[in-house]
Amino acid sequence: MRARPAPRRGPRLALALAFCALGGIAAAEPFSFSADRVESVLAKGKERTVLAGRARVRSGSLLITADRIELSGKDWNLVECSGAVVAVDEEKEIRIESPRLSYDRKRKYSRMEGPSSLEDGKNKVVLKADWIEDDGDRETTLAQVNVRILKEGLACRSEYALFRRGEKFLELSGAPVAYKDGDEYRASRIVVNTGTEEIRLEGEVRGRIESSGGKE
Repeated sequence: MRARPAPRRGPRLALALAFCALGGIAAAEPFSFSADRVESVLAKGKERTVLAGRARVRSGSLLITADRIELSGKDWNLVECSGAVVAVDEEKEIRIESPRLSYDRKRKYSRMEGPSSLEDGKNKVVLKADWIEDDGDRETTLAQVNVRILKEGLACRSEYALFRRGEKFLELSGAPVAYKDGDEYRASRIVVNTGTEEIRLEGEVRGRIESSGGKE
């Protein structure tokens, strides 16, 4: 006599188990999630939950959406996202778009891989690069490879960038170039105050200034 196969757990049951597992999360920061499909592993020391299809995670003021999201770690602090990732922090006015995002909820630390963008609504700055790390607590962003900075009247590109949002401090290195109101600036290191748009050039400096008549 053939044994009957074990019944498959449907999405509702998996979702219910996942919510039970999340019961230990400290109430200091609201945390919730949803998806078309949910798979949970609740074995001690190997706990993880995978959300697939219109996956959404909300942690405090941060909302993350993606094709796939995996939750793991103590109190599900580690969030791994892939596929059309969008993260919006309504309180800090930060919007992130990336093909792949890793986020540590406890440390407020995120890493983006692949062509990604971080939009800072408070400073009205858009940072794009192939690799971005952001420390939310310190309001510090590091970017590498194909870095581009966009702000009204100002555009920059380089291989490396350090952006301290609270201080409105932007440092560019690795063949940096800054374009402002038709003028072009090149140097070994370029520092920009994103509040005043003051530009400081260091090292070997070159520039091209457009006169009012449109001539160099």
